[in-house]
Amino acid sequence: MCGRYSLYSDQPTLQHRFKFKGDTGIGPRYNIAPTQYILTVTNNGERRGELMRWGLIPFWAKDMKISRKMINARAETAATSGAFKHAFKRRRCLIPTDGFFEWRKEGRRKLPNYIFLKSHQPFAFAGLWEEWISPTGEPIHSCTILTTKPNSLIEPIHNRMPVILDQESEALWLDPMTDNLDTLKRLLIPLPTEHMDFHETSTLVNFPKNEGSEIIQPLVI
Repeated sequence: MCGRYSLYSDQPTLQHRFKFKGDTGIGPRYNIAPTQYILTVTNNGERRGELMRWGLIPFWAKDMKISRKMINARAETAATSGAFKHAFKRRRCLIPTDGFFEWRKEGRRKLPNYIFLKSHQPFAFAGLWEEWISPTGEPIHSCTILTTKPNSLIEPIHNRMPVILDQESEALWLDPMTDNLDTLKRLLIPLPTEHMDFHETSTLVNFPKNEGSEIIQPLVI
């Protein structure tokens, strides 16, 4: 799964990398947690940056509580899942990031590890988004991160990893004219190990109130 990540690249860098319009007013974040508002990139004829609540709220949900269980969607079943299938066809997005956390079990302890590209460049998770209308009539946009089986780097740490798209796959994933499910499913594979790296970090990340670049630094023993 993916339950915590960072995004500290500045907006001009992100706009250049992901080719989106719109000033989202985002600042550097090192400990992004579920239910917070996060940067997404959508495409309805042009790429737009939009802040959405992390934790998808299906359009048929009675309230927002379900979103806490919807921070991730399994790539293997999202196209047919009642919660995600409509978004899979029509409401796909990119979720930019500079790195993410997974926890490795060691006895009774869970040790956080920060995972990033060897290039140290920002990249994108494959995401889905949905519009939910609150009881007061307010439209709320929310999103989820797709996950897949781990590559050989992640496997010793966790049994799932987020779907990380390369730039060619990003364009196809966002293309509103692409609706062939088999074509889309073929994009949802583990990023090759040789592009990635990781290091163990302190447990500061365990608490969402903690922020700052020290969260992603290698653990010093």
